Amino acid sequence: MLTEFAPAKLNLALHLRRRRADGYHDLETVFAFTEFGDTLDAVPGEGLSLTVTGPFADAAGQGGENLVLRAARALAGAAGVAADAVLTLDKHIPVAAGLGGGSADAAATLRLLNQMWGIGWPSERLIALAAELGADVPACVAARTCFGTGSGDILATWPKTLTGTAVLLVNPRVPLPTPPVFAGWDGVDRGGIASGAALADLRNDMTAAAVHIAPVVADVLAALGDTRGVTLARMSGSGATCLGLYESSDACAAAGAVLAQRGWWTEATRLL
Repeated sequence: MLTEFAPAKLNLALHLRRRRADGYHDLETVFAFTEFGDTLDAVPGEGLSLTVTGPFADAAGQGGENLVLRAARALAGAAGVAADAVLTLDKHIPVAAGLGGGSADAAATLRLLNQMWGIGWPSERLIALAAELGADVPACVAARTCFGTGSGDILATWPKTLTGTAVLLVNPRVPLPTPPVFAGWDGVDRGGIASGAALADLRNDMTAAAVHIAPVVADVLAALGDTRGVTLARMSGSGATCLGLYESSDACAAAGAVLAQRGWWTEATRLL
C-alpha cells in the first residue's frame, strides 16, 4: 500500500483583479499549506474505486465526480496507462470551507498514482495536468508556500519563510460554496500583491461577499482577532474557514480551546 498526505490549503492573502471571459477571475494570492490534512491510500487492483472515510466522508461523497477519481482518470488518460487502483481517502478537511480540500485530494492522487503506476513524471508535468482539474490544484501539487497569479495556477516563489508558524483554523460549521462568493464580489480592483509584502498589509477581497452570505464569518474573524498571541486573523479562500497566525503553538492551542467552546470546528496546526 502507498500513502500520500494531502495538506490543507490556505490563502494567506487573496486579491481579486478582474473577471475574465472564461468565468474565472484574475487574482493574486499567497498560498500556504499545513501539517493538517487528508490522507490517501492506494493499492493495486482491477478498475478504479474509491472509499471515503473520516469525519467529513459524507460531505465529500463517494461518487464518480469526486476529484480523486477525476484526477486518477485524467492522469491515466494523459499517460496512456490503465486506471487500475483501489483508493481510500481519509477525509478530515471540511468541505466547501476555503481550505482546498478537494483540490488537495486531487493533487495527492496525481502524486501517488504517478508513483504507483510507474509514470515518473516530474512535478512540473503533474502541475500542468493539474490545471485542467481546478484553479487550486496546481498549487496543491506543489504543496509549499508560493505566490499564485492568473486564476491561481501560475506559481512563483514567495520569498518569506513561514515554515513552522502556528496557525489556528476555525470554521463555524457553515458550508460556503465558492461560486456565490465570487459572484458577490463588488468588482473593484484594489491592487495587487508586491513580492514579499508584509502579510498584515494584504487582504482577502472575498471577505465582504462571504460575510454577506454567512454573517457568522465576521464573528469568527472578530473572535480570532481577540485571542492572545494572534498576529494575523483572516478568512481563507472563499470561506467560511478563517485562520489565525500565532506567536507560539501554546497560544494557538489555547485560542483553539476557547473558540471550540462556541461549537465551531477548530484545528491547531503549523504551516509546512
